Amino acid sequence: MKKTAKLNPYQLCFLAMAVGINLVGGQLALMLRLPIYLDSIGTILAGAILGPWLGMVPNLLSGIIMGMTVDVYSLYFAPVGMITGFMSGLLLGRKWGSSAGVFGLGRQSGGRAPWLFLIAAGITIPGTAVSSLINAVLFGGITSSGSTILVQLLSRTPLGLTGSIFVVQILTDYADRCISVFAVSVFAALLGREMRMRLRGGAGSNGTV
Repeated sequence: MKKTAKLNPYQLCFLAMAVGINLVGGQLALMLRLPIYLDSIGTILAGAILGPWLGMVPNLLSGIIMGMTVDVYSLYFAPVGMITGFMSGLLLGRKWGSSAGVFGLGRQSGGRAPWLFLIAAGITIPGTAVSSLINAVLFGGITSSGSTILVQLLSRTPLGLTGSIFVVQILTDYADRCISVFAVSVFAALLGREMRMRLRGGAGSNGTV
């Protein structure tokens, strides 16, 4: 019978850090009324380092915390972040499990930009589809994000409300994911090989909890 895998202390601390990054980024975006969200950096980081399933955890937790404290909308959009974490794990997890990163930061920095934009698009599209649906059905395009202003302006054009929500969502989500993936690529490149192995639960991991 296969033994059930457990999280080691490094993974638990890393997940806690990812949740904290999400909370700080999300709160910053709210305070500055930015048209992007900055609440997925920790999620993408967890997905890239820990894999798709654990990548879903940070946004679930940060969404619940923010939803119960400062921004109720975060609770409803938590599934979007979970999809983002899962896609990050699929597209980035294997690359960062044993190397300096899919962009080769520090070695081939000139060739990383095209990959950044392509991977950000792959991470963005599934979540945006779900996010647009939640936004249109539950909130009519009005949320706590600064992008709400853009939705309301475009809704007076031939695009209508639903079309405006999708257009604004895909643009703001993509910009947010590009920033997040770049930030994660820089951080991941700073992790040593041994630490990445510990976080992936491989050799060098000192026990489980």
